[in-house]
Amino acid sequence: MSGSHSEFRTPRSELPFSRRQALKRAGTGFGYVAFAGLAAEAAAREARAPDSPLAPKKPHFEPRAKRVIFLCMRGGPSHMETFDPKPQLAADHGKPGKLKGGKLLGSRWKFNKHGESGLDVVELLPETAKHADTLCVLRGMHTDNENHPQALEQLHTGSFQFTRPSVGSWVLYGLGSENRNLPGFVSINPLSALGGTRYYQSAFLPAAYSATLLGDANRPTPNPTVGNLVNPRLTAAGQRDQLDLLRAMDRDLAARTADPQVEGMIQSAELAFRMQGELPKVMDLSGETKETLAQYGVGGPGDTFGRQCLLARRMSEAGVRFVEITHTEWDLHGSLTSGMTRNCLQIDRPVAGLLADLKRRGLLKDTLVIWGGEFGRTPEDPTQDGRGHNNRGYSMWLAGGGVKGGLVHGATDEYGYEAVSGKVHTHDLHATVLHLLGLDHEKLTYRHGGRDFRLTDVHGEVVKEILA
Repeated sequence: MSGSHSEFRTPRSELPFSRRQALKRAGTGFGYVAFAGLAAEAAAREARAPDSPLAPKKPHFEPRAKRVIFLCMRGGPSHMETFDPKPQLAADHGKPGKLKGGKLLGSRWKFNKHGESGLDVVELLPETAKHADTLCVLRGMHTDNENHPQALEQLHTGSFQFTRPSVGSWVLYGLGSENRNLPGFVSINPLSALGGTRYYQSAFLPAAYSATLLGDANRPTPNPTVGNLVNPRLTAAGQRDQLDLLRAMDRDLAARTADPQVEGMIQSAELAFRMQGELPKVMDLSGETKETLAQYGVGGPGDTFGRQCLLARRMSEAGVRFVEITHTEWDLHGSLTSGMTRNCLQIDRPVAGLLADLKRRGLLKDTLVIWGGEFGRTPEDPTQDGRGHNNRGYSMWLAGGGVKGGLVHGATDEYGYEAVSGKVHTHDLHATVLHLLGLDHEKLTYRHGGRDFRLTDVHGEVVKEILA
């Protein structure tokens, strides 16, 4: 024994040839050339195959919407400063509130009625207000937790107690992808703090249903990119060989373990390979006209968010099923005046541009746009220039995709403390979004750990009053 274990190894010359090795060595390699071509064709066929996890699937019933764009306002926008005017709050400004040490804080900004519907929109959002007859405002929103990580996780996954698949993952699982060369679920400027990737992952669903992440909310960039999309050390043919090897190894592992996550990883690797050709084209905004860029606010205060909204439109048009964009810094415990001014200036023109562009291209009728955060804000504050967390009553809005425009559904009390009518819980919102996409939230289930799971768990009612 010399310390080496080579005496226990089977000599390489005695190992049986694999089919790949045999094809490489026989006929001076011409057989392998043919095999490589057939393998690539087989991979393409598999991506389109009905049993592929990303293949298009029939919804439970006729859908009103085909895709979703979720504009996530992280931090909790104040409903009293956006879409829920409170004249009584303004009248009682400075009086003691319900909370210890708190004083009622009336909004510093006026609300005006817009459109034929007379929808109330704060003066901070003049461009969005032009689409008042398109918006369906849910003023009776409420959720279970007033802490950011938990409320954000429930907004994204339906649960804040357990790791669950993202709503985008459930949509992709239920409907599949419209474009086999692009991811079906994309998160632009995603959060890396708080719950981070828990908001965008597929959890116990196959890995192919997780989001493709572009950029980082902590370091927002006007032109987010996909990391490691191209392998600089391998040609396309070399990557194809590498994927074929990984596929063979993964399939062998899957056969021995019966783990659906393995198949999901195979599909994710194949998708990444196909994305190299198409995704950079979709993300290239250089061909957009000056008029379109101006419409989205590119070059102005909303440049970054505007580019991201334009990117969301391009992705949706190309077949991406679910796109989320995160805008941060709405957690205004202090500096409410400057913070609301800044944030509304950054999102107003981009949001209006997105709605106008979708409408002009005929996409809004079957694209559901969602705007809102994890909760709202309190009507009082001891500093008189900030607002605390409020999960008992707040506003979100939907547009397009089969909802009634120019509609206000629900209400909070005269000060904005809590929802008092037309109450919509996060579970109800999820049930309604799935319904608009043609999916029954009670039937969209996945067997895991001995039981059937769904996005809404044992809760959720479709808000039928807002359906067009």
